[in-house]
Amino acid sequence: MMSLKPIVSNADHAQGNMDADLVIVEYGDYQCPYCGAAYPILKKLMSQFGDQIKFVFRNFPLSEMHQYARAAALAAEAAGLQGKFWEMHDAIYVNQRALNEMLLMKLAEKLKLNISQFEEDIQSQKVGEKVDSDFESGVMSGVNGTPSFYVNGKKFDGGAEDLLQLISAEEE
Repeated sequence: MMSLKPIVSNADHAQGNMDADLVIVEYGDYQCPYCGAAYPILKKLMSQFGDQIKFVFRNFPLSEMHQYARAAALAAEAAGLQGKFWEMHDAIYVNQRALNEMLLMKLAEKLKLNISQFEEDIQSQKVGEKVDSDFESGVMSGVNGTPSFYVNGKKFDGGAEDLLQLISAEEE
């Protein structure tokens, strides 16, 4: 059984109930079609059970396959430095089919980010290292594709639909 390494910390982007007993971590690639398909299901999961779940997103850009995956991860992290990680995360997935560098700039403008700061942060070592450390943690945790989910530190065999079913069943 593969387990999550390192465990969830303040370095992670989390939403929902920060004190929840149920912690779900997604390793995702912003250009991966499967992650794109999982996105609305995860949104539904959070709207239904968000008060009982701490949801964490870690970057796992499969750069060899997806030309813009790393750029998108850097953009989300750079937006995060201005307090808009989840807004950028959501905007990228909503516009996934049109993903390219121009789109990322347009989204930054739409989110009213400080653009010169954003452009600087995307290039920064700090942001690059955050994406790399997420990726390395995924490798150590046994991620072999995206999206990969971990529930309370254990690798979850299944997709977003299975997660939704699991949590819905626990509710009953």
